[in-house]
Amino acid sequence: MNAPHVPLSILDLVSISEGMSTREAIAASMEGAQVADRLGYERYWFAEHHNTNSLASSATSLLIDRAASMTERIRVGSGGVMLPNHSPLAVIEQFGTLVQFHGDRIDLGLGRAPGTDQLTAQLLARTSAEPQAFIAAVEQMRDWSREEPLGDSLPITADVARGTEVPMWILGSTANGARLAAQLGMPFSVASHFAPFQYLKALETYRENFNPRAEAAQLETPRTMVGVNLVVAETDEEAQRHFSTLQQMFLGVVTGQRKKIQPPTPIEEVAAPHLVQQVDQTLSIRAVGSPATVVRQLEEIVATTQADELILTAYYYDPADRLKGLELLAEAWGL
Repeated sequence: MNAPHVPLSILDLVSISEGMSTREAIAASMEGAQVADRLGYERYWFAEHHNTNSLASSATSLLIDRAASMTERIRVGSGGVMLPNHSPLAVIEQFGTLVQFHGDRIDLGLGRAPGTDQLTAQLLARTSAEPQAFIAAVEQMRDWSREEPLGDSLPITADVARGTEVPMWILGSTANGARLAAQLGMPFSVASHFAPFQYLKALETYRENFNPRAEAAQLETPRTMVGVNLVVAETDEEAQRHFSTLQQMFLGVVTGQRKKIQPPTPIEEVAAPHLVQQVDQTLSIRAVGSPATVVRQLEEIVATTQADELILTAYYYDPADRLKGLELLAEAWGL
């Protein structure tokens, strides 16, 4: 294909491999941000998760601050902050402070899912996940970040965020989530990397219902980002071997027996055929192979989705292999 390639971004959950400490996992993620910055990736986002021993991405804003402090060019943000776990005022104050620290390099991606189990969600709960409550919370945060608030606003200010106009994205995996992003007039990132079953319908719904005249609107035209599972290695065979690490991770999600990130092991050796099928269906939006193979697969995803940008999540047992994969892709994609 001769068309220019879309920008590529990275989604990091700060995965913890077997035998690795949490401190080491965070350090590896920070090195990943530095490498992505150097190689020309567009964004480096952290995804909020709680109550899991294999991920260290719980304190999203702290990770963003650390990564932005250690990089120079790349945009850094959340993919996302799960708004039901937080008060809108606290979120916009945190991200307003991040903009004060780092200038126009900060993104605020917002989701409605809790990013955890039901019990933990109850302990964290601050904002309703109901659609209208979510919209109202996003509109209020948008207003707090303006230089001059619009309309009827609460008699409360978030002065640290005032005038920062923090760029916001709405995250979702279904047509319902896409409709909220469209109604708000904000960019939409679809979580097809783990929820592929409605992602094309979600993208269609977003584009058909996009409202550039919404009070909270940040765009005049729709903008989409599509999540893709990524494993790049020197050869297709080596990439498939590394892919078994991601398969094992999602096997733990399916069975409820989660472990830290495991070394490559053929999935057929540790799971029944029906579980292998379920895992592979969940991970169907993926690019796995040599640089040439992955470029072809990513181009096909862009052609199918008409995405403006791709956001890639890459799990490897050894962080050095992940960095090598990012380097191979950056060169092959022409970043």
